[in-house]
Amino acid sequence: MSAYILLASNDSEFNDELMLHANQYEPDFEWVLPDDDRASCATVAACWFPDKDLLTRFPNIQCLHSLAAGVEHLGETLLHSSLPICRIVDEEQKVGMLEYVLWGVLYFQRDFDRAVENQKRNHWQRYPQKKAEEITIGIMGLGEIGGYVANGLANQGYKVSGWSRTAKSFDNIQCFSGNSGLDRFLENTQIVVNLLPLNDSTYRLINESFLDKLPDDAMLINCGRGGHICYQDLCNALSRGTLRGAILDVFDDEPLQESNALWHTPNVLITPHMASASSSQVLVKQVIGNTQRFVEGRDLINTVGYAD
Repeated sequence: MSAYILLASNDSEFNDELMLHANQYEPDFEWVLPDDDRASCATVAACWFPDKDLLTRFPNIQCLHSLAAGVEHLGETLLHSSLPICRIVDEEQKVGMLEYVLWGVLYFQRDFDRAVENQKRNHWQRYPQKKAEEITIGIMGLGEIGGYVANGLANQGYKVSGWSRTAKSFDNIQCFSGNSGLDRFLENTQIVVNLLPLNDSTYRLINESFLDKLPDDAMLINCGRGGHICYQDLCNALSRGTLRGAILDVFDDEPLQESNALWHTPNVLITPHMASASSSQVLVKQVIGNTQRFVEGRDLINTVGYAD
């Protein structure tokens, strides 16, 4: 074998699926798990919520490859390790994210959240049907995925605004930026969709102050990262009724522990980090492609800095 790739992931089912495909795809690059004796020979680690002591256990690792579009799940130790870090870039992820967000928007727009609660009480009640043009959706994060989602929703007839750290411009989307633009972005947003990256400036951004600036009865869809939300502030807003509901797909620690109170928090819908995902074929192909480049000393693709 010319190279070993260490699969460092906390999801056993995900590992089984990747390993099944990986070792049929390219025989010159063998994927191994941490308990394999050959893991110590690996120089590239393909990661999904890896152990923070990864580099202590496997000091020969010289390159980290996220198995997602983001890299925050690597953890602070690995992000600050000075090793090159790569991520997955997949056009199909954008389509999947738009589908998930559109479902979340319809869940609130068509009052499915209220119908679910009414069913628990054997209560029959119909609600006035709202048109797309009556709903204002605010997209936080206007990068490749956020911009695609914003345009897709606008094309469906929704009123869409967007907020990003730096100024962006899109047709049919009212754009805000920076701290000065955040308040104006929030004041008319009925459904907030978070697609921001997680960094020092966005950590716990969705807190009491943020939520208080939304209109009464606003809704939240979080597909960014768990670290964006101050969960106690979120629960307080839900219990006061100032926030109608929240769909949460990402969390500080995953899988979400069975003992976590969010599972039973009224008006919270939890999904298991399923908003959008690349196929195993795409993941394996991109990791092997970068491993080939690494072995040959060529420039890596889709690299990121820890602050990206």
